[in-house]
Amino acid sequence: MSAATNIRAHAPGAMRLLVEDTDIAGAIFALALERGREKSLCPSEVARGLAEDWRPLMPEVRRVAAGMAEVEARQKGAPVDPLVAKGPIRLALK
Repeated sequence: MSAATNIRAHAPGAMRLLVEDTDIAGAIFALALERGREKSLCPSEVARGLAEDWRPLMPEVRRVAAGMAEVEARQKGAPVDPLVAKGPIRLALK
């Protein structure tokens, strides 16, 4: 069973959005495949594709990416752990 992330929109009275880890992983993998091995993607692209209020989803995208064997997080071209890296990272196929 996959974990789910509750993202609460910032607007008063906004609905809660339920995003499954499998949805996040699928979006990461699909974008990475679309780009190919030579290119990378920003985690915000994944979050923006999954939620209108995407910023609260960013830590979850990093967390899911950290557990994906086929994806590597990079910072300035070097592999990093997306859970501890500070600042912007990119995701790419290994």
